[in-house]
Amino acid sequence: MPRKRREVRRRGRAVSLPPSYLPAGGPDPDGASAGKRTYGPDFLTALFQNPLDPGYQDAAARRATEGRRRGWRRSLAGGSSALTLVVIGFLLVVAYRQTVAEEPARTVARESLITQVQKRREETDRLREQADRLGDEVAALRDRALGGAALAELRDLEAVTGMSRVRGSGAKITLVDGPTSVDAVTGERRTEGQVKDTDLQLAANALWEAGAEAIMINGQRLTATSRIRQAGEAILVDIRPVASPYEVVAIGPEDLADDFRAGYAGQFFETLSGRYGISFKAAEANDVTLEAATEFQLRSAAPSIAPAPSGSASSSGPGSPVPGSSTEGGR
Repeated sequence: MPRKRREVRRRGRAVSLPPSYLPAGGPDPDGASAGKRTYGPDFLTALFQNPLDPGYQDAAARRATEGRRRGWRRSLAGGSSALTLVVIGFLLVVAYRQTVAEEPARTVARESLITQVQKRREETDRLREQADRLGDEVAALRDRALGGAALAELRDLEAVTGMSRVRGSGAKITLVDGPTSVDAVTGERRTEGQVKDTDLQLAANALWEAGAEAIMINGQRLTATSRIRQAGEAILVDIRPVASPYEVVAIGPEDLADDFRAGYAGQFFETLSGRYGISFKAAEANDVTLEAATEFQLRSAAPSIAPAPSGSASSSGPGSPVPGSSTEGGR
């Protein structure tokens, strides 16, 4: 009959040994016969041959299996990455070849546009020279036709309206943008220290009020239809942009600069200078020349009320404005 398995205790654990490991009629590990626990050499040999517990062997086997699975996963991930890099490289090569193929057409189109711009610029210069020449001829014919007092009155009117060059003394107002700061919280750039279009409007109106006869801002002559407005961060005088430093030159009385500095505009700019760092200076200007403004045309002018009958006492005289009339120019 086959021998039954017997259990022995090793370090507090029960270990089941096959019958072949147990001696026949020899040692008695349980000590049932002699009352004393004894172990034979076959049991010690079995312990040395199988030092690990079966549970540890199962755990080691599971770890080995999981390690092989991780290896397969790493291999698959590496293969996917390599495939992705190959696809990206292929797309880059295709895009580069298309760019190289389209470059000649782009070069031709660019050269064509450059040629057109140069031709248009040359044509514009030629037309400007022709317009200046015809304007000089018209002025000469007009002077010969008028002559005397009429010509002098016309010259005065052109100087007042800004259509002719004027020369004289007056004041020079200089405004320079202050330092620009950045908000530490929002990261937005603060523009309190920049000169605004309203500041230039204030300066021009204050000079007119102080008795200025002609005003020019950064080389742009002001007329009755001039506009000073903001376009983004740029300031436009009529349709031409001006930038800091802003120089407002005016021809007028000798004390024009002192009156401007002592007036409300000068005090306002002093406040801006102390609070936002805007540079402000009002000085006398001696023997300055203000160029004529670009010729403008009134496109429409219509009275808002019906004209009074001829011979009426309420009729306006020549040169006096019509009440409520409106004009639109320079647009």
